[in-house]
Amino acid sequence: QREYVEQLQAEINALQARLGEDEKAETIVSNHIKLLHRYNEAKDATQVWTGPLASLKGTTVRQIYIDMDLLDDAN
Repeated sequence: QREYVEQLQAEINALQARLGEDEKAETIVSNHIKLLHRYNEAKDATQVWTGPLASLKGTTVRQIYIDMDLLDDAN
């Protein structure tokens, strides 16, 4: 049991050293969540206008995304 706890503590110490002594994982996760929220808001805003724009141009939303270089590498 003690060896297992020591092994886990060594792993924690190694990860903390890799992260940076003054960095807190909770802060990094919190900032990441904020960035994801901002990304989702921007994506939602884009989707609001791409539909009507596609209708006006007589094309598809996907084509609008292609024309405006809005597709990510996964698509």
